[in-house]
Amino acid sequence: MSEETVVVIVEDDPNIADLVEMYLRRDGFRPYQANTGERALEVIEQRRPKLVLLDIGLPGEMDGIDVCRTVRAESDVPIIFLTARDDEVDRVLGLELGADDYVTKPFSPREVVARVKAILRRADGPSASDRPPIIEVGEHIVVDAGRREVTVRGDAVALATREFDLMQHLAERRGLALSRRQLLDGVWGADWVGDDRTVDVHVRQLRKKLGDDLALETVWGVGYRLD
Repeated sequence: MSEETVVVIVEDDPNIADLVEMYLRRDGFRPYQANTGERALEVIEQRRPKLVLLDIGLPGEMDGIDVCRTVRAESDVPIIFLTARDDEVDRVLGLELGADDYVTKPFSPREVVARVKAILRRADGPSASDRPPIIEVGEHIVVDAGRREVTVRGDAVALATREFDLMQHLAERRGLALSRRQLLDGVWGADWVGDDRTVDVHVRQLRKKLGDDLALETVWGVGYRLD
């Protein structure tokens, strides 16, 4: 990674923040820390990061959910939540607000760095040279892999990184019934560890954002199919 690849770590535990920063620096990132929600917004505004690592439980008036909501109102920068095991409700809410991934505590800093790299690789554009740059889904939805943009009736729709990745993956496999495990392997990666319901949250967001023009069906007992 380039030294210009800025990552903001929002974490109030200095031991965790310092450890993650050390591993990010080893891999060539330029990390900056913030230990409150208010400070996080200042650092994000100043540093314009490529990605934000965001703890849900923060001291002060703004927790991680508040920070995510505020950032998403102005930016599509990828966000990875750092969350405790008993924060399932907040974790799902965070994904619905546009977070791209989450890592549960206690975690391996190597896992965090791997997640950061995976999301940034996808955010930088398609990796397969044979991937079609333009995919038409039905009559009104267009997925532009090169621009990482989805339009509905000509209007661009803002999608979080994982939301776009999932939409593109489904669009490339139109007509196929895909299980949640297949979607996790294809979009999040085969080594991703987490709840299958993460797929359901992102599907719900796609349906909400793309509306009735999205013919994304639930295949009971299997997963989902984009017609």
